[in-house]
Amino acid sequence: MARRILNRRDLRAANDAAERREAEAEEEEDREDEDEDEEADEAEDEGDAEAGDEDEDEEEAKPKKKAKKKAVAKAPVKRKARGSKSVRMKVVWGVFNNSNARVQTFEYSKKAEAEALAAKLQAEKKSTHFVNPVKEPMEDKKED
Repeated sequence: MARRILNRRDLRAANDAAERREAEAEEEEDREDEDEDEEADEAEDEGDAEAGDEDEDEEEAKPKKKAKKKAVAKAPVKRKARGSKSVRMKVVWGVFNNSNARVQTFEYSKKAEAEALAAKLQAEKKSTHFVNPVKEPMEDKKED
């Protein structure tokens, strides 16, 4: 079976033509609505003419302007705000028990101490303890 290839230019032209037809139809509806409003105004004017001729003179002096619809402008594209400042992280050694609960932490340079504690706890409590690296946010040093 032959594969059907779509011509994007033709599709775009057809889409543009359909949009133009819709816009023209909307404009025509607006004109019809304005014509109906003008006819209603004229009917009211005839009723007012019986009440007084002064109102007619004022209305004739001020011709009504047809309101043209402006093309709806697209809202400006909002740029993404930059992400919040990333927090600096440091690596520490954590001693964990068998249920992955952290027992204690050591600085990165003190890995030997962390392993010694894990071995001691494993011997004393007869349960598994192990050492894993953990990332923690660094504390800012603020000097007064």
